[in-house]
Amino acid sequence: MKILGISFGTKNGTNDSLCIEALMGAKETGAEVEFIRMSELDIKHCTGCCACSRALVTGKGNMCVLKDDFDWVRDKILDADGVLISDPIFEEGASGLFHTFMDRFGPRMDRGNNIIGTKLAEENGGKIPDPRILEDKVISYLGVGGSDWGTRVQCEHAMHALVDMYKVIDNKWYPWAKEILMDDERLAEVHQIGVNLANAAKDIEHAEYKGEEGVCPHCHNKLFYLEPGSTKAICAQCGMVGEIKVEDGKYTFEFPKEQLEHAHDTLPGKFIHGTDIQKMEGNFMKVRQTEEFKARKKQYTDFISPIYPDEK
Repeated sequence: MKILGISFGTKNGTNDSLCIEALMGAKETGAEVEFIRMSELDIKHCTGCCACSRALVTGKGNMCVLKDDFDWVRDKILDADGVLISDPIFEEGASGLFHTFMDRFGPRMDRGNNIIGTKLAEENGGKIPDPRILEDKVISYLGVGGSDWGTRVQCEHAMHALVDMYKVIDNKWYPWAKEILMDDERLAEVHQIGVNLANAAKDIEHAEYKGEEGVCPHCHNKLFYLEPGSTKAICAQCGMVGEIKVEDGKYTFEFPKEQLEHAHDTLPGKFIHGTDIQKMEGNFMKVRQTEEFKARKKQYTDFISPIYPDEK
């Protein structure tokens, strides 16, 4: 059993320390542990070229046009049974580096897209994606903040897990954490998060969420898009549509059962999304070959060109 810890913070900073504290807990259970510091790797921004999703929904495998350290990190994650991520809070949410990392997972690592891509490749003699992508894993997140601004971070972290359908065991936000290494109570909690993750990795099929209760009973999320003038709400994490109500002084989120088939973290929901992408990409490939589309694009490229620093 292997647990991989990934820190998105500065070298030897608080995020490194908390990540390693959790790994210590994991090792106590008998797990093999590894540690990665993302800030020292070359991880390029996703360009949104859609080559990965286009390849998957046409049975041509799983690919990315960018050449950097991402595939090395991806292989480390695919070889692990559980992943622990420690990430500094930026502007109330996940760090920019984490967003870059999550964007690179995006369509390429999406469980639904890879199931579709595997099926198409098998039927048409195409390139089958790495089968490890379809394996279940457990994951936990630590959001580490220097103040009490962090109300988006848990949702943003969990958005990463829903892409590949990893089971979230803990998703914790630590405000006022600059001096957390002097706080034995919170350090013990971080240590236990590592223990929880390793124990969950021993039996992933029966692994359960160990974190604090959320408002969404399905994904434990606390952030919602509220439609003005009504009680209608959309869970900002799993995307289900329902109603926010107050019962016994507590907020509750209620949704019809059929919404589970549309949730972003369920296979039926992913298949709906994958089919939508497949249709969109197929139609766009036809549209962009038309003279009308080329003419419309040309008016923008003719109007203005981007500017660059002098050295470029």
